[in-house]
Amino acid sequence: MPRRKTSIKKTRADRKKHLQNLKIKQNLKKTLKKFQSLLAAKNLAEAKKMLPSVFSQLDKAAKKRTLHPATADRKKSRLMKRLSKGA
Repeated sequence: MPRRKTSIKKTRADRKKHLQNLKIKQNLKKTLKKFQSLLAAKNLAEAKKMLPSVFSQLDKAAKKRTLHPATADRKKSRLMKRLSKGA
């Protein structure tokens, strides 16, 4: 356990930020799984409607540095590729 006031405050802030990042990642994972299940079920019309929200969540996670921006771009690219292959 930290002893100094600044270390205690930093630990508290880190824990709070960790929980925020975790929530963002969990929501993103849930959305990605739902999108991929639509692709697997060949429900392309519904998947196309859902694509903007998936991209939005990826962009927000990258903006907040929860995900690396290149990782978000790579995921978006691969999702588009899978969607166009299904069409």
